[in-house]
Amino acid sequence: MRTLGRSGAPVTELGYGAGGIGNLYTPVRDDEAYDALDAAWDAGIRYFDTAPHYGIGLSERRVGAFLRTRTTTSYTLSTKVGRLLEPYDGGGDDLAHGFAVPATHRRVWDFSASGVRRSIEESLGRLGLDRIDIAYLHDPDDHAEQAFGEAYPELERMRAEGLVDAIGAGMNQAGMLTRFVRDTDVDVVLCAGRYTLLDQRALTALLPAAARRGVSVVIGGVFNSGLLADPRQGATFDYSLASPSAVSRALTWKALAERHGTTLRAAALAFPFGHPAVTSVLAGARSVAEVADTVRQFATPVPDAFWQEAREHHLLAADVPTPEREKPA
Repeated sequence: MRTLGRSGAPVTELGYGAGGIGNLYTPVRDDEAYDALDAAWDAGIRYFDTAPHYGIGLSERRVGAFLRTRTTTSYTLSTKVGRLLEPYDGGGDDLAHGFAVPATHRRVWDFSASGVRRSIEESLGRLGLDRIDIAYLHDPDDHAEQAFGEAYPELERMRAEGLVDAIGAGMNQAGMLTRFVRDTDVDVVLCAGRYTLLDQRALTALLPAAARRGVSVVIGGVFNSGLLADPRQGATFDYSLASPSAVSRALTWKALAERHGTTLRAAALAFPFGHPAVTSVLAGARSVAEVADTVRQFATPVPDAFWQEAREHHLLAADVPTPEREKPA
């Protein structure tokens, strides 16, 4: 168990990302979602991350239904603000946003102070819980002025009021997260896809700034939306079709892992912990089998020689920190 930034909120090194049980791409039954969460709990996972965006509220409802069966002080829960859910009666589905659910609501961007407070209140209603441990500003890429000028100060007030324990931002980029780390008093940032075996952009400024400021970094998207889980032609990289060059790089990583008696997925999950600012890695799972595989991969040793050869073959730059048990001289 580790703690987040200055808040002291405890998180497990492996966290549960609940986008998949919001019916990301394909339907998941309620009982399947509950069983997946239960399997994660049995495996020792105590950090659960969700958002209104995931299945237009479905993920929050399912996570809440599960966590209501557990003692409230025994887990850490994060959700996000920035998208309000407004009722919609136009019919159809939500697959345009990636979720296999009926389009009962539409998302409305809102990083105003009142929107942030309303978002937290509505999330608590969907969760059926009386507290949220961590609140992230969710994808404020195109809303920087309002996010910094209204949404962040409101989260700070809510933290002071004790309505949330920790605050931060979650994004698929490193640049604006670096600004949050440098210019605000966030406890944690969630960086998705920008600190992986294939993309280390977070190392340029975000991770060093977080280390200096005592801000925790949670890493999501360690498989870059699929390519590092199963590298092949037709795989996805950052939610789009992977280029031939990206597939080739991923296959090179896979071959290296196999030569060293480990797996590509194990290496992808282990890699972020080479940097001291990284506190937790989120991994999504929609079934008991997927949870078991993720936990098994997370526990699979990655030999020091694997990282050393990765440097020798220029898969990683010399200055990229890696989680060797014994650092090379």
